[in-house]
Amino acid sequence: MDKFTKLTGVAAPLPIINIDTDMIIPKDYLKTIKRTGLGTGLFAEMRYNDDGSENPDFVLNRPAYRKAQILVAGDNFGCGSSREHAPWALLDFGIRCVISTSFADIFYNNCFKNGILPIRVSHEDLDKLMDDAQRGANATLSIDLEEKTIRGPDGGQISFDLDEFRRYCMLNGLDDIGLTMEKASKIDSFEAANAERHPWA
Repeated sequence: MDKFTKLTGVAAPLPIINIDTDMIIPKDYLKTIKRTGLGTGLFAEMRYNDDGSENPDFVLNRPAYRKAQILVAGDNFGCGSSREHAPWALLDFGIRCVISTSFADIFYNNCFKNGILPIRVSHEDLDKLMDDAQRGANATLSIDLEEKTIRGPDGGQISFDLDEFRRYCMLNGLDDIGLTMEKASKIDSFEAANAERHPWA
């Protein structure tokens, strides 16, 4: 998993509440267990018209937001089913951070396991960030995970809270496997010390 320390990128505004995982990645795209290629299906029902052409009104189809790395979204982002394809699709598109007032628990946990930083902010701060994100080509936010701050295009700064264990994992690029591998030497020592034990002992 890639480390997340600092990120400066275009933020796309998505002022919709209760965006569920089926909206993030529709069920038609769940036939694969690969993490790549799902970016094309991200928000497919909003991004594409019935004939498969792009919907020019959808934010990620607008020229200023095609390479957005940050999403500023409405309340309760990621509700619905527990599909891990949702953060996979966001990451494959290039989204490394989602900012909202609240997230569904399973989606929130899945983000950390896949290198996406979900940030909770107050409604007041979300309004400010949504305004920043609506500036098109100037909709750039800078996120500093070490300092736990978000800086807007005008220099304004917002602080956010994050569990220190999750912060440590993101800063060091550690998913569940990475955390286990940190204990590799202790695991090897234990196995060596118990190599002669019977499996039923």
